[in-house]
Amino acid sequence: MAVVTVRGILCAGLVALVPAAAAAEDLKVQETVVVTAAPPDPVGNQAFSNVTVTPKQLRANHQLDASLKQVPGLSLFRRDSSVSSNPTTQGISLRSIAPSGAGRALVTLDGVPQNDPFGNWVIWTSLPSEDLGKGEVVRGAGAGPYGAGALTGVIALDEASGTGLLAADLSGGTLGQIHAAAAGGVDIDRFNVLASVSQASSAGWIPIGPDQRGPADDALTLDARSASLRVQTVASGDTLISARAGAYQENRHSGVVGASSSADGITGSFTIAHPQHGDDPGWRLQVWLRDVGLTNVTNAVGANRATVTPASNQYAVPATGYGANAALRGGGAKFNWEVGGDLREAEGESRELFSFQSGAFTGDRHSGGHSVVGGLYAEGAYRDGGWLYTFGLRADRWETSNGHVVQRSVSTGDITLDSRFPSKGGTLPTGRLGLRRDYDSGFYWRGAAYEGFRAPSLNELYRPFRLGNVNTLGNPDLSPEQLYGVEIGGGWQDGVFSIGGDVFVNQLHRAVTNVTLGETCPPDINFPCITQAGVTQVQRRNVGDIDAAGVEGEARYRIAPDWTATAAFDYVAAHVDGGSQAPLIDGLRPAQAPRWTVTAGIDTTALDRIEIEAHLRYESLRYADDLNTFRLGAAVTADARVSYAVTGQVSAYVYGDNLFDARVASTASFGNTSTGMGPVVSYAQPLVIGGGVSFTQ
Repeated sequence: MAVVTVRGILCAGLVALVPAAAAAEDLKVQETVVVTAAPPDPVGNQAFSNVTVTPKQLRANHQLDASLKQVPGLSLFRRDSSVSSNPTTQGISLRSIAPSGAGRALVTLDGVPQNDPFGNWVIWTSLPSEDLGKGEVVRGAGAGPYGAGALTGVIALDEASGTGLLAADLSGGTLGQIHAAAAGGVDIDRFNVLASVSQASSAGWIPIGPDQRGPADDALTLDARSASLRVQTVASGDTLISARAGAYQENRHSGVVGASSSADGITGSFTIAHPQHGDDPGWRLQVWLRDVGLTNVTNAVGANRATVTPASNQYAVPATGYGANAALRGGGAKFNWEVGGDLREAEGESRELFSFQSGAFTGDRHSGGHSVVGGLYAEGAYRDGGWLYTFGLRADRWETSNGHVVQRSVSTGDITLDSRFPSKGGTLPTGRLGLRRDYDSGFYWRGAAYEGFRAPSLNELYRPFRLGNVNTLGNPDLSPEQLYGVEIGGGWQDGVFSIGGDVFVNQLHRAVTNVTLGETCPPDINFPCITQAGVTQVQRRNVGDIDAAGVEGEARYRIAPDWTATAAFDYVAAHVDGGSQAPLIDGLRPAQAPRWTVTAGIDTTALDRIEIEAHLRYESLRYADDLNTFRLGAAVTADARVSYAVTGQVSAYVYGDNLFDARVASTASFGNTSTGMGPVVSYAQPLVIGGGVSFTQ
């Protein structure tokens, strides 16, 4: 009842604020100050590795996560995009250090965290690119003003602004793919109203190759929609008041007959911001809410993939995340500073039917808890000539409580298991510092050192689940994972050519990793464990360390006024120190972590009214599991788009995704030893050809 009460109060409060709040992003005061709902860049941001993603780049693909893959080393847990991946595997990570279903990067929209409050993944269909103005990818830890969770970096998205139709797209392609989205704004008296809607669907494909699939295999499908409304105004001179509400819903078939998932949610935020004027500090205050739900039905596959048996029915996952952040910023020509704090709370519970016997589920399990992370920070930046010095300190308090796993008999309602886990908590100091030197020639160099942390999600702590023939157990003893890193880089740019790169060394301490236990549970396991013949047991554990050293770089060359070429790469050598928790994976590569990622692209408008864009992505082999048993070979994919400018704002286009129909292995299952089934490989999206019409302001 506590969850429902808190959710209801916050929902009612935010809905009440929307009509009372107001508009006008990008409003200029005295032609020098721009007030927006998005937080300004951190005071010393240029000292760290960051990449700005333009609206055009954000819309390079109909899926935002696929567009962001132009940044090497940025990926979901697996090679799938959000058009086919299960919501629980849509966590995003940077630098290929150790991808995770929970994600090790923080995603924000105008400062509001977009990571799921229960599992930390991101529902990418809730973020249509037509609604976005720009994005910034900051690589490396150091939560600073972003807040906890920015372990391998931050993807900071800004919502679009303006009046009239800002962006729209209507397209269709093979595999039944349909995409429709639009965003636009209007001024009403002193208010600016921005609205967006989107719809995406796919009839999908069977992910198992023709040589292995059977009657149990089905297509991966998608049916998703989202909508948002933002109202803003400027009061008391140039104080911005902004309220935003959004909603999303998606349904999927999961590639096995009878298996499916769904995700839905509402979001709300309220922001008041006042910009800095000379010696007068600026300030910002924001509160937000995410009320979400999830379902996930999985089936176990029989011999020769001929039959399916229900494995679990996660029929409800109600979860609520809510929080606030505040900042005060000041300074002058040489020195700038910012101090602030933030608080994030999450509570949720997985409700699941399990133990299918004699034609019916016999057990009903509720598992979940409550978590809170709150911190204070101070950042400063000093500029002197071409030098930039920046430093920041932060302290966070984290706690988990009300952890529980309660199981009941479906037939009698009797409680068969009631496990309650003690509360845990602690305080973690973190910090970062950076140095940058710019020269008149266009050359620069920089260096940085940082540390950050991510508290385990409620999903990792308390939720057991079965997917096919793999049973994954929670672990209430998990501690936050921490990342330490140093890097040095440099670059050069002029009006035609730009190049930059970094060398970095990171250590991910106490990394939360799925550790394979075999088909039986060890006697000292700290979580309720149900074994079954042919089912592999896996548990989330804090392993020792993941050490990762790498180099990344990017270049852009304007070959001619109407020809531009880009290239980028990311190389990461990562290996696991399993420690006492996972000695079998000591020295191995983290699951789903490639060594090499290389991207290249070309854009030309050499032909009258015709623009041609082509992008190539190479990724070296990965391993699907922690034991490095299942090898996923290297993959090369190519995407292309040809647009014809009907008018200055309207274009008709044709496109091809995975143009050469490469077989991109995304994961491999353990099979089922009791039936003699070996590992089965799943593949990401094949070739899709389509076309559409787009509008950009």
